[in-house]
Amino acid sequence: MAHYTRVLSKDEEFPSFVELAQLVSGEHPDYKLTIEDGEEEEWETLLLSGVDEVEVAVIERNPVFDGSTGQDELADFLEDLRDCKPESGVKWLAEYFAEVKTIYAFQHLQGSETEEGSNALHALRSALWERGDAIIQADGEGFTNEDGYHIVWQFSDSVSGPWNMGILQDGTWHHFKMDLGDPDHRAAFLNGEVPDDLTAIHTSGSKD
Repeated sequence: MAHYTRVLSKDEEFPSFVELAQLVSGEHPDYKLTIEDGEEEEWETLLLSGVDEVEVAVIERNPVFDGSTGQDELADFLEDLRDCKPESGVKWLAEYFAEVKTIYAFQHLQGSETEEGSNALHALRSALWERGDAIIQADGEGFTNEDGYHIVWQFSDSVSGPWNMGILQDGTWHHFKMDLGDPDHRAAFLNGEVPDDLTAIHTSGSKD
């Protein structure tokens, strides 16, 4: 099954193909970006690959409007979130989705499994996210807030390791790093609380 990560942006405007291609070649000269569908100023699908032609990712730009693929994706996300925790994160995402204008979907291919390929993909995805008013989604993980901290649990039960998480309480994000495999940390997060033995890295106001 194909693995996807996505950037969900409130911005209708998007960078040109040339801008993104220059970013990739400048930071990762062994990689290149080519147009699969669309034109330079109105690209629809891009291919990230190595100069050795090993394919790293296909990037689709899906505008959100009535009847669009982007709108269908958001509807599917809402359905998937129905039973997720914490409730504060789910509620915030539902409100956020209503303002999303563009979804950038990254289908991870064979070349993304190498360190260099993964770094090139990450640089491209980060460039789209860091333009502002955007969150990140990853299959099998969940969604971040605009600060890049995970706010809902969609991991498998067997997951473990440190992860940057965020809990929304009374309009304020509390960010912290928890051990995904720690049952106490996990229970607190699912209940919408910062684990007792952890302190917040920092807090920020909700930007909804």
